[in-house]
Amino acid sequence: MKTFIMCLLFCVTAGMYAQKGKHEQIKALKVSFFTTELNLSADEAAKFWPVYNTYDDKVFRLRHDVMRPIIKKMDATGIDKISAKEAEMYLNKLEDADRDLFNLKQKLVEDLKPIIGPVKILKLKKAEEDFKRRLLEQYRDKRKE
Repeated sequence: MKTFIMCLLFCVTAGMYAQKGKHEQIKALKVSFFTTELNLSADEAAKFWPVYNTYDDKVFRLRHDVMRPIIKKMDATGIDKISAKEAEMYLNKLEDADRDLFNLKQKLVEDLKPIIGPVKILKLKKAEEDFKRRLLEQYRDKRKE
């Protein structure tokens, strides 16, 4: 039954795919998936989603605005063609971004503990990994078609 509900939620939100940007589509799918996986009470959900959405937006901005341009620059130049000085600079920026991601994850756990407790935080971590895996599987399946 749970699988049926997940398939139904994916199908319904996938229908919105053409109407929204990729990021908004993924957010909608994520909300549906997490809602099912975490089984949040109404009170928990009201407190959880603002905290999680703030975290998710910061992670997206960090990856999109900081990490992505660095990787694009390296791809455009060619990693084998950049100088040691440039490589050091890129590496430092990526390490700083990784550190910021780690700090964001730590803050999320701290902020969520009083809201949903440690068991549901573990469920959230599992749901995040499961969601990424399913998203990649769907992407691969679409590319095969």
